[in-house]
Amino acid sequence: MSTLPPLMQLAPDVTATGALTRDNIEALAAAGTKVIVNNRPDGEDPGQITAEEARQLCSAHGIAYHHIPFVGATLTRADIDAFAAVLKNAAGPLVAHCRSGTRSTMIWALTRLREGADPVALVALGARNGVDIAALTALAARLL
Repeated sequence: MSTLPPLMQLAPDVTATGALTRDNIEALAAAGTKVIVNNRPDGEDPGQITAEEARQLCSAHGIAYHHIPFVGATLTRADIDAFAAVLKNAAGPLVAHCRSGTRSTMIWALTRLREGADPVALVALGARNGVDIAALTALAARLL
């Protein structure tokens, strides 16, 4: 039986979560997810589903799939631009994921900062979801 991963609500129709399995993707499809953004580099952990495997599984379930891989040290303005474009064009519920949900929450928060969101409120939202994005303003100073 497919199981939904724990989802962190970031905005209406936007959630973040940790690593996804094939089973999780099937459950997300059944729950109506329309877009998945993978922020994990392939090979980050042994046994993780590859981006290509995830893309094929998403395609079979009618889910748009986007691979925008990064780790904290490799995050670029281009990654943020790509993530913002996916958010803007998402046609329904979107799930962004990485190993724990922290990177996906951080890149989402960086897109929100560009739109004028309050960084204190974004960090607090992360904390309510159990993720630490306290480095948000420092990353924004470097990347935005």
